[in-house]
Amino acid sequence: MSVLTTAPGATPADEEPPDTGERHRLTAVTGLAALSLDAMASVAYGPEAIVLVLAAAGAHGLGFTLPVTLAIAALLAVLVASYRQVIAAFPDGGGSYAVAKTHLGRRTSLVAAASLVLDYVLNVAVAVTAGVAALTSAFPALYGDRLWLCLAVLALITAVNLRGIVESAKAFIVPTVVFVGSILVLIVVGLFRSEPVSTATAAGHASVLSDNATTVGALLLLKAFASGCSALTGVEAIANAVPSFRVPRVKRAQRAEVALGAVLGVMLIGLSVLISRFHLQPVEGVTVLAQLADASLGHNWAFYVIQFATMILLALSANTSFGGLPVLLKLLARDNYLPHVFALKADRQVHRHGVLALAAVSTALIVFSGGDTNTLVPLFAIGVFVGFTIAQVGMVRHWRIERGPGWQGKALLNGFGGLLTGVSAVVVTASKFEEGAWLIVIALPLLVMGFETVHRAYTRIGERLGLGRIPEHPHRDRSVVIVPVSSLSRLTCEALTAAASLGDEVRAVTVCHPDPEDRAALYALELSWAEWDPGVPLVRLTSERRSLGRPIAAYVRDVMASEPATQVTVLIPEAEPERLWQRLLQNQRGAVVAHAVRKETDAVICRLRFRLF
Repeated sequence: MSVLTTAPGATPADEEPPDTGERHRLTAVTGLAALSLDAMASVAYGPEAIVLVLAAAGAHGLGFTLPVTLAIAALLAVLVASYRQVIAAFPDGGGSYAVAKTHLGRRTSLVAAASLVLDYVLNVAVAVTAGVAALTSAFPALYGDRLWLCLAVLALITAVNLRGIVESAKAFIVPTVVFVGSILVLIVVGLFRSEPVSTATAAGHASVLSDNATTVGALLLLKAFASGCSALTGVEAIANAVPSFRVPRVKRAQRAEVALGAVLGVMLIGLSVLISRFHLQPVEGVTVLAQLADASLGHNWAFYVIQFATMILLALSANTSFGGLPVLLKLLARDNYLPHVFALKADRQVHRHGVLALAAVSTALIVFSGGDTNTLVPLFAIGVFVGFTIAQVGMVRHWRIERGPGWQGKALLNGFGGLLTGVSAVVVTASKFEEGAWLIVIALPLLVMGFETVHRAYTRIGERLGLGRIPEHPHRDRSVVIVPVSSLSRLTCEALTAAASLGDEVRAVTVCHPDPEDRAALYALELSWAEWDPGVPLVRLTSERRSLGRPIAAYVRDVMASEPATQVTVLIPEAEPERLWQRLLQNQRGAVVAHAVRKETDAVICRLRFRLF
């Protein structure tokens, strides 16, 4: 029995509390930096997506930019309110997957999970390629190396996230603050301008206004609304990663969600007001945000600050996926829809396997696209709208079941949001189907089928293992330990000593081939064995072929067949050298024997490592 003592003058209260991992989790501020970059960076392409659609109706169509943006901002408010409730109702994270799993059934939850997985992966590829595209636009000489630049940026973001989500949040706070601050300054200064200060950026570029302007109909406005909703990607990331926050997790995550909605809404509306105020027209080769910076601040150092801040934040917005997807993969693994390795945590509260898997798939997408953003954009944002819709519908059912105070108003709000996001999902998919969205339509069911296949495999394994049932009482069988040997050494002695401790009977086996050299080596071994006399019989296994593992596996099968009530263990001795590179000098005989015995028998395999240092 041990007695706990403390140093003189010390009390148990003076002792350092155990590390619960909280210091490696997020606060509301760091959570905003780590998980909102995708949504924040969307102001660089959200308003532009609206303008480009409305340009089909000419200058008159551009007048509807602000009303469409206000509708998107209203949907943003609905989504923020909804996901704030999702955070409270599902503090383990998972967002739309968790909502659907509880209220809409298993299959719907898997569709939600698949849509989120696809969106997160595509977000990384689009964010990295878009950031590098901004860089190569500023420095055209780098255009030929854009693929390698994309891979370098992705490697950097992956390395930062492997150090922990808090470390990534700290690294991204400054770029986020600079970007948001720059956009807000642009908006405030622009509101005091009666006309553009400069149009140098757009000078010499062709306008993309349609010569044959169409009328501004409901379909055009609906398409503009759906395209502009790309600015809402990333709104769900905080709800997906609630476990990454410090306690009280729910309140911190809710504050971060509200802050994200407020900042994003102000930026979207502010930029749209300036588009209408300056009667901005989209032109080829120049982003709408660049024109706004030029018109509001002038073509000076402030203009370049905004451009570089946008470039950096676009590249780093991939971090949203690294914060949200590993938590979602953990939940899927916990529910037996993905390999359990995704549920494991490394130091600093990192789901390392989720981070590495996301990096690997994103790398494949970037290589496939050749680092070109336009190849990936048609696939983007469809999955997130599917997830939005499922989450909203699930929350309607949640309120109908809970029936708390004001549940009818909350259900109506979620139902209206679900209708809007559902329509947006259909419109975006239809408008981008021929551009590549058909790949997402195919990938979603394939991913769901993959989840189902993994789940069935785990179900069969659980049935074989008797998981959830009380097993029989353990009993002791007679045991035989078989030790493969090829020569006499300290390793042989250690192996037989360990074997004698494990079993009732120990047998050493050696494989002999018909070659004269091998027969001579066997004769020398048998003479040495008789002289040593360890009290263990040496069994000769003759093999006509140059095989080592199969003869031993065949002998093990014979023993198990002739002695059915006996537990057979194969103890394989292996030397472990002092230096890592010295392992290349080993003949790998142990691995060969272990593979053959594991493949052909049900014997227990024990690998004894004898350290040489």
